[in-house]
This record gives sequence, C-alpha cells and structure tokens, in this order.
Amino acid sequence: MANTREEIIDELKALLEQDVTTIKDQVDHLKTRFYASLNEEVSEAPAEEENNEEAVTAADPLEEQFKALLAQYKAKRAELAAAEAKEQAENLARKQAILNEMNTMVEGASADGVMANLQRMRELQTEWKTIGAVPATKTQEIRKAYQQCQEQFYDLVKINIELRDLDFKKNLELKTMLCEAAEKLQNNENIVEASRALQQLHDEWAEIGPVAREQREELWNRFKAASTVINKKHQAYFDALHAKEQSNLDAKRAIIEQLKQLNQPIINGEPLSTKKWEDATAKVQELQNEWRKIGFAPKKHNQAVYDAYRAECDRFFHAKTEFYKDMRDTFNTNLKHKRELVASAEDIVGAIEQMRDGTEMIEWTKEQWNEATQKIIALQAEWKTVGAVARKYSDDLWKRFSDVCDTFFNAMRESAKKSREVSRKLTRENRAKAAANQGLDGLIRLRDRLQQEIKVAENNILFFTAKSKGANKLVDDMQKKIDDLKAQLADVKQKIDEYED
Repeated sequence: MANTREEIIDELKALLEQDVTTIKDQVDHLKTRFYASLNEEVSEAPAEEENNEEAVTAADPLEEQFKALLAQYKAKRAELAAAEAKEQAENLARKQAILNEMNTMVEGASADGVMANLQRMRELQTEWKTIGAVPATKTQEIRKAYQQCQEQFYDLVKINIELRDLDFKKNLELKTMLCEAAEKLQNNENIVEASRALQQLHDEWAEIGPVAREQREELWNRFKAASTVINKKHQAYFDALHAKEQSNLDAKRAIIEQLKQLNQPIINGEPLSTKKWEDATAKVQELQNEWRKIGFAPKKHNQAVYDAYRAECDRFFHAKTEFYKDMRDTFNTNLKHKRELVASAEDIVGAIEQMRDGTEMIEWTKEQWNEATQKIIALQAEWKTVGAVARKYSDDLWKRFSDVCDTFFNAMRESAKKSREVSRKLTRENRAKAAANQGLDGLIRLRDRLQQEIKVAENNILFFTAKSKGANKLVDDMQKKIDDLKAQLADVKQKIDEYED
C-alpha cells in the first residue's frame, strides 16, 4: 500500500490505465488517503524549532498534480456516462420495437396462428434478454409493459395447454429460486452488499416469464416479503449512517468554533507571548487530532466544513510563522546589542590587565576606579533592559558577560582591600591628629566629612545589584568600609561631646 503522496499519485496513474468502470472505490480510497496524508503534514509543521517555524500556505504541487489526475478520471467517467446514455437510449428504442411487435401479436392473436405466434414470442423474449439497460427513468415503465404484454399473450392466446404449463413450470422454478436467494440475503451482515444483490434478483425476476395465474400472487408476495426485510434493514442502516454523519458534522463545527476562538486574539491584533503561542499550538494540534478521528459529514456539507477548518488552521499557522519571524529579527537585534555590551565590559577589564607590570599591579586612582565602576554598573543595568536572544546563544553570552563582570569586581575588591590595609590605620591617626591640632572646629569638620563619606558609600552600594559573585563580594567590602567610617564618626562625636562638656 502506498504511504507517501508521491506513491499515491503513482498508484492513481496506474489505475487510470484500467477500465474506468471498475476503479471508483479504489480512486475514492486513494483520495481519502492522499488528503489524510496532506492534513497530517500540515499539523506536524508547527512542531519545528522556534527559529525554523514556517507554515506553508502556497499551493502544494503534489496536490495540484493529484487534482489533475482526478480531473482526468472524472472526464473519463463523464465520457463513459455519455456513451452509456446513448447506448441506453438505443436499447430503449429496440425494446420499444419489441413491445410494439408483441402488442400486435397479442391484439391479432388467433387460434390458427398460435404456434407461429408462440415461436415468434420466444424469439422476441430471447432478443429482449440480450438487450442491455435502458435509462433509469424508463426502466420500471418498460419492464411493466413487457410483463403485461407477456401475461396478456399467454392469457389470451389459445395455445397448447401442455406447452403453456411447461413454460409456467419452468418460470415457477426460476422464481422460486429467486425467492430462496432473497430470503438467504437476510443473513448477510453487509447490508449494502445485500441490497445490491437484491436489486440484481429483482432484475432477474423481471426478465422471467409468468407462472400459472393461481400461483402468481402467492409467489410474488413471498418474494416481496423477503425484499421488504432487506429494504427495511437498508433504510435503517442509512438512517443510522446519516445520523452519524450529522453527529460528525456537529463535532467538526464545534472544532472549527474552538479554532476561531483561538484565532480571535490574532484577528484582534493582541500581542501574544511565546508561552501563549506554545499553549495555543498544543491546543490546535489536539483539535487536529480530534478532527482526524471524526468520520465523514453529510456529502453536501463535507467539503464546505473541511474548507472552513482548513482556513482556520492556515490562519493560525500563518500568524505563528509571522510571529516567530518577527521574534527572530528581534532576537538578532538583541544579540547584536548584548555582544556590544560584552565587548564594552571586556574593554574595561582589558584596560585593567594592561596595567599589570610583571606580577605587580599599577593601581588606578580612586577616580579611575569610580569611573570604571559606574561604567560596569551602567552596562549591567542596560543588559537588563535588552530583551531575550535565541536559546542557543543566551547561556554562553550571559556566562561571558557575567564572567567579565566578576573579573572586574574581583580586581576592584583586591585593589580596595590593599588600599584599605595601607591607609586605614594612617587615615584614622591623621584625622585624629588633625582634629586634635585644630580643636573643636577641626573635629566638627571631620565629623561632617565622615558623614558625607558614609552617605556617598551607602548610596554607591545600591548600584551593586548585579547577580555575580564579584559584585556580591564588593558589596561586602563596601559595607565593611561603611562600618569603619561609622566607627571613626562615633569617636569624633565623642570627642566633640567632651569639648562641649
């Protein structure tokens, strides 16, 4: 069995080389499989990676090729139907001519011509059986006329009783066999097949001549009773089928309504996050799986409801493709921006590295460190304002940026630590000496200066909010500096209080 659409197309091409009257069910089956395969391909397309989301809305060349082959098939059937119609019209004319001759024989029957007429009647009956079908609208009418003509002939024409009884007996045997065959069909579980077989039995019944008058009604009632059982089963089968098709139509319309609800934010132009697109895609795929499990809707609605379903799916996946296309553009812009931030941070750290002379560090001034710190903090703040980048870049890029920030803050912490160790004790001693030499005014000025330094330090510590080990260590060091300044301030305040006392 063909699995791909290409194989289905090849199989259809091969079928078109056969007798077109014998391949209808196979063509219908190929059509169902082809469009099932096409629908499955469309439903799988959205599951691709987010950077490769594409929904194909252009005409499928394989579908166009398949439609062209179906058109050839329909053209052949139409040509055959026209030929059959012509042949049936010719058959009708031939049968009408036979009926005319039979009626003439019935109306002009005489005892002298009975045997001659009987022979001719049999010839006409034989000829009648060789003639094919007539137009369906005339089948019942001409069949009834044929039966009546035969019955009139055998009733009115005075023929040899034994010969007539022989024909009646033969016809009785044949029609009894048809009754038995019709009764056996009641056990056939395939009601469609049974109904077709019953129609064939009725065609054969109409071709058989009459039976004895006293047996006609009883025999016909037996055949009709068996037929009624099959016909009722056939009607019940199609009633159930139509009810199921209507249920399928309702289920498909419900799915279309759900798809419309999912598409409403798209129609309204509402912004959707990636998470919402993923959730919506999962729901659409769930609805598509439900659709595939539903059988056919009524024929007059089937194509329309499918077109509506396809339109909603196409609307969703087209919008999703545009969303991810725009998102990729945004990702690329953000990627460029973040790479620029990393490069700027690396330039600052590079400047620190260039200050090394052998194993020693030539220290920056306090102003240089403050300026570099503000730049790093500004880069970190700007990083937070930049949107996301593609997942395949985000982790490495963040690690690169985080590492260079850690390197900076570690260097700054090391420099600050060394600076504090050299100057902490000297600073306290110098301030204390200066304050002692200058008296109360010097202490007051020292107090104000210490308060200002504490304020600046506490304000600066608020900037170090980056989530990096280096920044956290720098915050700890800054806090130690603040604590030291506060201790100095307490000493100065105590001395001022002593002066005032």
